[in-house]
Amino acid sequence: MKLLYLLVTFFKIGLFSVGGGLATLPFLFELADNSGGWLTREMIGNMLAVSQSLPGAIGANLSSYTGFYYAGIPGSYVAALSLTAPSVIIIILVARVLQAFKESAVVKSVFSGLRPAAAGLLSAAGFGAITLSLWNAAAPVWYEYIRWKETLIFALIFFLIVKFKKHPIVYIIAAGTVGVVLKL
Repeated sequence: MKLLYLLVTFFKIGLFSVGGGLATLPFLFELADNSGGWLTREMIGNMLAVSQSLPGAIGANLSSYTGFYYAGIPGSYVAALSLTAPSVIIIILVARVLQAFKESAVVKSVFSGLRPAAAGLLSAAGFGAITLSLWNAAAPVWYEYIRWKETLIFALIFFLIVKFKKHPIVYIIAAGTVGVVLKL
């Protein structure tokens, strides 16, 4: 039953997360809110950090991690395959149809409408990741709502990226090292 739940859930996520792997984040946050406690937003933040650091598609990494946590190795496979199945099916169908209608005004209009939707999903994912990383809503006192160490790391890494434009792995390693040193 767990595998069927993962199949249906991640098939829906894959069907509607237009814009790539980070576009799955709003759907995963909703899943966490409705999961009954087996998945939390904090866990998604940790999954995102690991998924960003690993090779491969972020959405597939996130779904594999979630599936593994919920139903072990079979869950990992089911979640990842279910997430990617809609894309494969749609690409096969669209490729055949677009060949005949590639100059159609309707087709061009559909793609023009999808771009802002993808931008919105990616923006929501980015905002959700920033909020999850830098905000602690469960803090007992008001001045602990902001995670100060994490905010400092964020600001420093942001500055370094803008200033020096090094390869992303440099920043990932640096942030991981600082996290270990500061025991975050």
